Amino acid sequence: TSAYSSPAKSLGDPGITPLSPSHIAKDSDADDAVEQLFLVVVAIDFGTTSSGYAYSFTKEPECIHVMRRWEGGDPGVSNQKTPTTILLTPERKFHSFGYAARDFYHDLDPTESKHWLYFEKFKMKLHTTGNLTMETDLTAANGKKVKALEIFAYALQFFKEQALKELSDQGGSDFENNEVRWVITVPAIWKQPAKQFMRQAAYKAGMASPENPEQLIIALEPEAASIYCRKLRLHQMIELSNRAPVNGYSPSDTIGTGFTQGKEHVRRNRQSRTFMVENVIGEIWSELEEGDRYIVVDSGGGTVDMTVHQIRLPEGHLKELYKATGGPYGSLGVDYEFEKLLCKIFGEDFIEQFKIKRPAAWVDLMIAFESRKRAAAPDRTNPLNITLPFSFIDYYKKFRGHSVEHALRKSNVDFVKWSSQGMLRMSPDAMNALFKPTIDQIVQHLSEVFDKPEVTNVKFLFLVGGFAESPLLQQAVQSAFGSRCRVIIPQDVGLTILKGAVLFGLDPAVIKVRRSPLTYGVGVLNRFVEGKHPAEKLLVKDGTRWCTDVFDKFISADQSVALGETVTRSYTPAKPSQLVIVINIYSSEQDSVGFITEPGVKKCGTLRLDLTGTDASVPNRREIKTLMQFGDTEIKAMAVDVATSKSVKVGIDFLNY
Repeated sequence: TSAYSSPAKSLGDPGITPLSPSHIAKDSDADDAVEQLFLVVVAIDFGTTSSGYAYSFTKEPECIHVMRRWEGGDPGVSNQKTPTTILLTPERKFHSFGYAARDFYHDLDPTESKHWLYFEKFKMKLHTTGNLTMETDLTAANGKKVKALEIFAYALQFFKEQALKELSDQGGSDFENNEVRWVITVPAIWKQPAKQFMRQAAYKAGMASPENPEQLIIALEPEAASIYCRKLRLHQMIELSNRAPVNGYSPSDTIGTGFTQGKEHVRRNRQSRTFMVENVIGEIWSELEEGDRYIVVDSGGGTVDMTVHQIRLPEGHLKELYKATGGPYGSLGVDYEFEKLLCKIFGEDFIEQFKIKRPAAWVDLMIAFESRKRAAAPDRTNPLNITLPFSFIDYYKKFRGHSVEHALRKSNVDFVKWSSQGMLRMSPDAMNALFKPTIDQIVQHLSEVFDKPEVTNVKFLFLVGGFAESPLLQQAVQSAFGSRCRVIIPQDVGLTILKGAVLFGLDPAVIKVRRSPLTYGVGVLNRFVEGKHPAEKLLVKDGTRWCTDVFDKFISADQSVALGETVTRSYTPAKPSQLVIVINIYSSEQDSVGFITEPGVKKCGTLRLDLTGTDASVPNRREIKTLMQFGDTEIKAMAVDVATSKSVKVGIDFLNY
């Protein structure tokens, strides 16, 4: 047996948590056969503010198709993606998603609309809920609550149906779900329960099942972006620095013109929804040598997360150097500042009431703000106008007894004026001030990452995600870090993650080494040592003195784990005659854990090995091998009785304990 042999016994009654069969993963031998059957990989980028999908046929992996254009669309926002909004009927049945949901909701009469359930930007709830479970609720615009799992499953089901329909229309015959490998992207900084929650929602939406979990991959957003950035050619990106001319623009052209030319290029190619990914390592990449490091900053609507990767040649596999970090510093922060500004001018009591009483008009106002937000730029001199919906002006007068204009005059917010066309006029400084807190947090966080010892000598910083389209963010990142590394933005930056996720689905092994976000171990008994072990942990059984609740570590937080790496420990029952062996698995964010009773240690799995009915002539010290396989965003555990090779498997579960 290995050096780690330690008598393990279950705590309390052995039979307390029998696994339900649906949690038992299939035999891994079957995987290889399954592997080849997927005809297409479909990746879904389920974003906080907008979502979309892209796909690629496994026969022609160099072509990535972005989903067809959606009906609807906003002035000032050209996008392949659709807003992450969902509408349920008053009976709580799915009605519509995206622009369709928003427009339908908007056209309802206020007397009706208050019965409909409209949700937007709900993905952040998974990040902000500390104790996420299958029962967590989301609140609709009208204040009613619905289970988060249902909403997420509806949204994923919508994408599943759209994608299958597009694939069927394209191929002229019906496409079956079992021919598709699905990839869903999630922020790398999400805690494990949120990642598992997404998987459960996808099962509910019928994309895969607990019996066939390989059909769905949960990919990390910045990792997906990183995979795509490796393929970039120089003409597919814009470099924010004055080091060298890019695409033949000399440094004297401002970033602005580089951008307009870039935009032109994108616009010309807008008609085509197919992106060719040349099966080469892009030029940027050819400048990278073994061991070079780069950082991917994925800035979206809700979160910003960062991963530091290192190249491993010859295949150019990626190794994660520093565990994903980040926080809720997405572009929603800017919307929040705008809301605070409105509260300052019109009063918080009014804004709260207006949101409840006229939810559709509030949505309208935020859409108007969104398109102006995209027009903000460092060198802008002319003001930005935001149209106030008529019902805002009307309701304000009823509520306060004086006009919106009057409120603006007496609010002494200098930068915001009233224009006679019924608009708020914001000076560029006022708009930039709304961005400042969010951008400052991103820059601050990046500085902390750059100061970590693992993060020295970073060659490139790739800025990706929807918020990376903001010239204000680009300028801030460039001026803060441009001297330390080259700041690069892929051209169709909002679709970077989507395309990378497709590439990941085609070849999940491209990421070779990850950092474990948590420390994992099992609860065991050790021989009691006077003076070393605390007295209250003493347990005397059949004359042997044991120390209970010991945490036997499998892997520590921030340790490198290769994809699919298995860590094995051997145990033996404390009582030789014991026939039901229960092994409890625990996790913690701390590196060093001595006992499972320490604060922050959570139970996240149970292996129950029942050896009744097996041959009685077993050696008097049974060896129970316990394996944990790390890697993909999921973690699997298994216990094997060596003498009889009876085994049991379990997926680590963060939602149900």
